[in-house]
Amino acid sequence: MTDYDYIIIGAGSAGCVLADRLSIDPRHRILVLEAGGTDAHFWIKVPLGYAFAHVDPRISVCCETESDEGLAGRRIAWPRGRVVGGCSSINAMAYMRGLPFDFDDWAGSGATGWDWPTVSAIYDSLETKDGHAETSVVHVSDLSRQMHPFSGTFLRAAEDIGWPVLDDLNTGIEGIGHYRSTVWKGKRWSAADAFLRPALKRGRVRLETRAKVVRIEIEGGVARGVTYRQHGRTLRANARREVILCAGAIHSPQILQLSGVGPGALLQAHGIAVQNPLPAIGRGLQDHLAVSYSFAAHPDTLNAALGTPLGRLKSGLQYLATRTGPLAVPVNQVGGYIASENAPRPDTQIYCNPMVYSYGPKGPKVTRASGYILCAQPCRPTSRGEIRITSPSIEDEPGIWPNSLSTEADCQSVIRAGRLLQRLAHSKPLRQASRAAIGPDLLGLDDDMLLDDFRARASTVFHPSCTCRMGDDPARSALDPRLRVRGMDRLRVVDASAFPNITSGNTNAPTMMLAARAADLILEDNR
Repeated sequence: MTDYDYIIIGAGSAGCVLADRLSIDPRHRILVLEAGGTDAHFWIKVPLGYAFAHVDPRISVCCETESDEGLAGRRIAWPRGRVVGGCSSINAMAYMRGLPFDFDDWAGSGATGWDWPTVSAIYDSLETKDGHAETSVVHVSDLSRQMHPFSGTFLRAAEDIGWPVLDDLNTGIEGIGHYRSTVWKGKRWSAADAFLRPALKRGRVRLETRAKVVRIEIEGGVARGVTYRQHGRTLRANARREVILCAGAIHSPQILQLSGVGPGALLQAHGIAVQNPLPAIGRGLQDHLAVSYSFAAHPDTLNAALGTPLGRLKSGLQYLATRTGPLAVPVNQVGGYIASENAPRPDTQIYCNPMVYSYGPKGPKVTRASGYILCAQPCRPTSRGEIRITSPSIEDEPGIWPNSLSTEADCQSVIRAGRLLQRLAHSKPLRQASRAAIGPDLLGLDDDMLLDDFRARASTVFHPSCTCRMGDDPARSALDPRLRVRGMDRLRVVDASAFPNITSGNTNAPTMMLAARAADLILEDNR
């Protein structure tokens, strides 16, 4: 079959949701094209294994930024899931809806219909927290009873300095608590598990893996289908209703630009026929940056279990036998949203990990000596970067210019985030638990040193977004509020690239929410 009602490019967080929602109607035939392969990999399914998954070239493509002046000229690795489930198969599984003002800001920027009351209802329809739902839901699990006992020290530290401690971080208010995770019965519960597999069982969805889209076929301003490569062959599929691009904030603008939709001068420079000279395609890039500080600890942390070969063997056997133990819980165990000094609303996300480790080319290196990590991420950066193709070939990764810390507001947010970590590290419970700093001494840094250290060491937390923004201003937005590409028919972008602004926390949950609402809009428009 080469003709379908809908063609979905990308089987990631958004594409899986769309495949599920659109295939409920028995009249629809849907093709899902995924550039990667199967998600049947051990380290994908094991919750603690994401540290290995995102450096595995079989399931992740390691994009790299251009030299970033705001980060001391460094080039940063930005891994993206190229596998069934996309980044939901390699992420850290933290489920964070974002804060209400994130979405009210979407609506205020011209993305009408995306305010907090609307999207919170969509979230409610996606989630189950008690495990009693049938299929096509995200299991949002409370794993606090399985977390390492040292995680309680972080909560006591928060209470000691007057930070609110919450049972659920998704209530939309300030506070610290145990992270909820997309884990179910000891395994990662990706978007493929939640949505794609139920969709495939209906028999109306065809999934093609190792299928890399070369371009969207556009005739007279109408998306007619796609050309893709698979196993050495070049193939064409036609869309009777719509082509829906769900390739993520890096690769969705790349595919559009290669298809002739994007900044006209850029396309002409690469010899690409301009179908629609949309300047906003690829522009507006935002991402979260975070910096971590490590401390030695005298109580046992997860290092005691995972820092020796025998400990890793015991933990592995426990996991295989019972789906419990250290491997069954993501390492980001405690955190939340906190308002920095004089901030009117929460502006920093905190992560607290009961283990100290470093990264090598093949994954994390865990020391035998116990320790822990404190990490801070400014929630709402104002700097914006850009994604641009570097050649007319889909085989060449696009250029990434993050433009990090290019505004004074972002520099000040970094300093305020560092001060928050200093307050937390100086709390009585953590001072009693700590031996010494490992690496830079957080408590010895003044404001200028906090900013300099951030520039020297901070890195992405893998939340690129906003490169095909929706809104009401054609000069600044690539999509209308119904996610339709401006000036085009039968073509939408449904993934984190459509965010008008980055949300305050982890972006997996907002991406799935966006796709669920997009499915409703698509069905309305095609009745």
